[in-house]
Amino acid sequence: MTYALEPASSIISRLGGLSVVQSVTGASRTRVYRWTQPKEKGGTGGIIPLSHAPKLLSYARESGVALSANDFLPVEENAI
Repeated sequence: MTYALEPASSIISRLGGLSVVQSVTGASRTRVYRWTQPKEKGGTGGIIPLSHAPKLLSYARESGVALSANDFLPVEENAI
């Protein structure tokens, strides 16, 4: 079973899905999907490349979606 990794999965979902994020960033659909996958499977381990953050934050503001720069920070699996 494959699980989508954070924070990429939540950000993509909040913004409307892979197609929306692809359109906003100009990245391919496959590339956006790989942001949610483990590094062992060719993904980024849940990290959205920071070069895309300004476009995504701007789109979120324009669309009324609550999203901040802090949302792009890696999620620690064992955070208490």
